[in-house]
Amino acid sequence: MTTSEFTAVLDAVREVVPTLRENGRASEDNRWIVDENIHLLEKTGVLGIASPRRYGGLDLPIGEAAKIISEVASACGSTGWITMVWVSNAWLATLYPDKTQDEVFADGPSVRISGGFTPSGTLTPTEGGYKLSGTWRFNSGCRGAQWNMAAAIVQRPDGTEDEAIAIVPMREFTIADDWDTFAAGGTGSASTSLKDVFVPEHRVVSFEHALTDTTPGRAHVEPGRRYGLFPVVFTECAAACIGIARGAMELFLQRVPGRPITYTSWTDQRQHPLTQIQVATAANKIAAAEGLAEGWWKLLQGRADEGGELTTEERAQLRGQTAYAIQLAKEAVEILYSASGASVLQKSVPMQRFFRDIEGFAQHGLLLNTTNYEVQGRTLLGLDPDTPFL
Repeated sequence: MTTSEFTAVLDAVREVVPTLRENGRASEDNRWIVDENIHLLEKTGVLGIASPRRYGGLDLPIGEAAKIISEVASACGSTGWITMVWVSNAWLATLYPDKTQDEVFADGPSVRISGGFTPSGTLTPTEGGYKLSGTWRFNSGCRGAQWNMAAAIVQRPDGTEDEAIAIVPMREFTIADDWDTFAAGGTGSASTSLKDVFVPEHRVVSFEHALTDTTPGRAHVEPGRRYGLFPVVFTECAAACIGIARGAMELFLQRVPGRPITYTSWTDQRQHPLTQIQVATAANKIAAAEGLAEGWWKLLQGRADEGGELTTEERAQLRGQTAYAIQLAKEAVEILYSASGASVLQKSVPMQRFFRDIEGFAQHGLLLNTTNYEVQGRTLLGLDPDTPFL
């Protein structure tokens, strides 16, 4: 069922799409989304869509949250990606003990949390908690975050090791000036580092507890919201990429009427059969990606509403299908970009940025189609998926 809150946020986002898109070049030049875009994400209520209601959030179902992320990404790829990071991490924060959640959401539901899952640091046990040191690359959203999730290896005195995720105030980190890229330029995904910073025990969750949603100290578990860590991440990453493809289609359809085809007798590109075939092919790829997404949302929400969990096979399938949807979205943008003529090379034409952004996002280690197809294929063949990232 579509909620009125979802509709209100989605309508508000649609009203600001032109502004978010207009700010795309400035964000890329700035190597971080402009302040106005962050303000609009807060004003429209986007940043509270996955936050618990007890902290003033909307706690929308995953399908509705994903559709809003997609709408933002249709305006600006970088802003859409940052929205995905902050929204998904707000949900991930609910995997921590209640005490931690009280701290993270103390300033309201629009909390901004960056971070990732590559264990690039070390956690050393000490009285009352841990000392954390490390450097984390590609930290999307860190420049505007209030908190940061840092995956690290716990090094225990007896020599044993395991993986955990610490949530730490962003002010404890140093942010490097090392983000200058071909794609996703406005995401500000710089490297962050810290050394020997104390992290209280309640702000560290083992990777196993996060994956199995069994963290001690959680009295409040929102009904119908136990989706699983990686299903949320994969689903919302795909939503951002599908949104970029939708935005590219909008840009193409706005720009093509009356455009001549240089060095030919065609005065309106719309009349050329090749353009008709290209735009139909791109539209069908986007529709196919959206159809797959609707399937995940229904599966995830249905299982969460039942209080159940996805099977290993379903999680592997979700990984493969999200990667396939991202590939479809990328191919759609590539078609539209190639049909846009040489003038699209100009930075003043947003299409070239949409093309570069989706090429970059599709290279993300968690989203590579080959890696994810392998995981899905192994389970289809009756083999173990051979990965904990499910």
